Amino acid sequence: MKIVGITGGIGSGKTTLARYFNSTFGIPVYYADAEAKALMHSPALVKKITALLGDEAYKSEKLDRAFVASRVFKDQKLLDKLNAIVHPAVKQHFKFWVKEQHAPYVLKEAAILFENGNAADCDAVILVTAPEALRIKRVVERDGTSVEDVKDRMNKQWSDARKIPLADFVIENIELSISKKQAEKIHSKLLGDRINT
Repeated sequence: MKIVGITGGIGSGKTTLARYFNSTFGIPVYYADAEAKALMHSPALVKKITALLGDEAYKSEKLDRAFVASRVFKDQKLLDKLNAIVHPAVKQHFKFWVKEQHAPYVLKEAAILFENGNAADCDAVILVTAPEALRIKRVVERDGTSVEDVKDRMNKQWSDARKIPLADFVIENIELSISKKQAEKIHSKLLGDRINT
């Protein structure tokens, strides 16, 4: 089965477009960031994360995301160590998930697909982009966070300029109705590629 990555910086709208592929074309979507958060509550990962960040990483047996973010987004080495715990678990979980799907292709939605090397496991990658000011506005409105916090998170991700040459398809997501039309063309192309192979 063909694996198609869909990625983009924070606030680009990659999740919105991934949901569109699912609701309109019936394409199964693996939301890697959401699955990572769920896996961070598994006993094996709780033990490793607590050892790395201390007991404060969890409050009432739930991951304290604000505490974790405050630690790792200001310390690259700590972020790398956390990723080294979480990413292999997500990779394994994804492999099992793919085996259960029945579709022409599946989408793997992930924020840092290029940064963590997982794009290499995809047959194609869709990159969702948007101007930085628009992305910041979306995230501030969505999460109720500060502009500084959003910029901190953006700085941990590659720029669009670095990712565009690596992507097979690019959707500039400023106006959703236009982005959906681009998604339809990509879907047709992916189906065509399947027929030709």
